[in-house]
Amino acid sequence: MPRAVPSAPVEPQLEKSLGEKIGVLIIVVLPFLATLYAMVMLWNRAVDWLDVTLMLVFYAISGLGITVGYHRMLTHKSFETHSWLKRLFLIMGSMAFEGSPIAWASTHIQHHAHSDGEDDPHSPLEGLIHAHMGWLFHHKENVDVYGTWLKRDPDVVWASRTWLLWAGLGLLIPFLIAGWSGLIWGGLVRVFLTHHVTWSVNSICHTFGARDYQTRDASRNNFIVGLLAFGEGWHNNHHAFPRSAFHGLRWWQIDISAYVIRGLEAAGLIWNVQRVKEADLQKRVIPASAEGMGD
Repeated sequence: MPRAVPSAPVEPQLEKSLGEKIGVLIIVVLPFLATLYAMVMLWNRAVDWLDVTLMLVFYAISGLGITVGYHRMLTHKSFETHSWLKRLFLIMGSMAFEGSPIAWASTHIQHHAHSDGEDDPHSPLEGLIHAHMGWLFHHKENVDVYGTWLKRDPDVVWASRTWLLWAGLGLLIPFLIAGWSGLIWGGLVRVFLTHHVTWSVNSICHTFGARDYQTRDASRNNFIVGLLAFGEGWHNNHHAFPRSAFHGLRWWQIDISAYVIRGLEAAGLIWNVQRVKEADLQKRVIPASAEGMGD
């Protein structure tokens, strides 16, 4: 992890205000309703390849902004890069409508500090629905405990102050390109997919899948989430080696985010890329005879 964080329960527990809960409700429900409408459009053949292309392109932009930018670069400091590229990744992540960089990273650091425990923001101990999205209506990030260092980074502060602008542009650009259908598919449907794939890492990957490495939580590797979330589904790998820039630790574990990071490293645009040595991997491997025990 990028910074030491307390392992004791955090007091007081912060709670979202009514206004914040209403805002979360809108962000959750509106893309869902738009996706239902998009299914009607699809049934009536009112969708063309431009709409689908916009959805896929903006899904990749916002998804990689979360996985490479918010998660591996910012939260875990898995690599270093130029200020302009750092800001670009944070802009991309902002388009996912998952909150500001400071709020997102603070919450994720708390998750690692208390993974699957009482103070885990999205612990599956409170149920799969809570781990998936229910926690969004209650948890308020505690930046003063888990993200003080984030507030000292001018690039992160700038991106956090302007994140709603970039989120809005993620809806406006598809609308300007393809009108109403572009807004639906490249904007709201894409947000819906990005949200639920991201949230599946919190819920599915702490409930269903294989465990290759010893961790103090129930994190699991899930191949399907790994594909959809650009490598984030190799979640047991990630919890075993949280600072690693690569979550797919074997050649057959598809990790698109890792491929992007390797490409940028080869181009000299990022450096100090964190890797796990084979000897360290072997130290934490769960023996085949013990796999599944203690879950």
